[in-house]
Amino acid sequence: MSLSLLAPGVHSLPGAVNSVVLEDGRGGGLLVDTGLDDAHARRLVRALDMAGLTPTGILNTHSHADHHGGNAHILKKFPDLKIFAPPLEAAIITHPILEPITLFGARPPRELQSKFLLAPPSPARLAPEPGLTRIGGVSVELIEVAGHASMMYAVRVGDVLYAADALFGPEALAKHPLTFCADSALQKESAARLGELEGVRVTLPGHGDPTDDLAGLVAANLAAYERTTDAVLAAVRAGAASVDELLARVCGAMDVTMTTAGAVVLNRAVVSAHLTELLEAGQVEMKVEQNRLVFNC
Repeated sequence: MSLSLLAPGVHSLPGAVNSVVLEDGRGGGLLVDTGLDDAHARRLVRALDMAGLTPTGILNTHSHADHHGGNAHILKKFPDLKIFAPPLEAAIITHPILEPITLFGARPPRELQSKFLLAPPSPARLAPEPGLTRIGGVSVELIEVAGHASMMYAVRVGDVLYAADALFGPEALAKHPLTFCADSALQKESAARLGELEGVRVTLPGHGDPTDDLAGLVAANLAAYERTTDAVLAAVRAGAASVDELLARVCGAMDVTMTTAGAVVLNRAVVSAHLTELLEAGQVEMKVEQNRLVFNC
């Protein structure tokens, strides 16, 4: 598959997770997110070859495995490449076991060590702070969009915005009603802040197709995030319950069926994030009852 042109010198490699290639004007390209695994990374390397480009560096927008799982394969071919990521996210990319440990709360069982939750390690370093900067010989604007992950950067070049996972395409929102987040309040703030950007012609979400309707994409994401908050609040109002009990109620209300341990721990984290938001807003309470941590109104 060849690269798709978003603007002069700005390309994407469409996939389950999108990668972005930013030309440096000298035959090189900065890679933004490398996909889930070796298969995506091989497609990315082939696309670079077809375009006559050589990678100059890697920027991972955040530490979820589907955005940096291709790093290791690319480093085998280009061992001198430097990898950049936001604070905290760089540590997880360097030590990926931290992702399933965080989700499970302890050393994760084998089922939670799949490639979807545990990418190969790669030596990441801190990316520059948000704002205008240069990485891999390319001038970019880094925009802090924490919420989906503890830290995350969107990347803007001219009138093209790569929103990473601060925004999802409509199909992704429909497929995953419980949109993953580490901090649901920040997730909403980040999406809303992207909607205030001026002069954006093309927006590429981390999952989904490019669009010229940034405002519409932001509105769809904010509506999805609020639906989850409302579903969690309704679940608590149905009676005091633990996170796992609330997760079951929320999944029932949102027509979500979980069949793997990975899905359970991911969606459990989403419910926990929205519970924290509701706690801080004074809409729910947390207490210990009969050796159980429960939430009620």
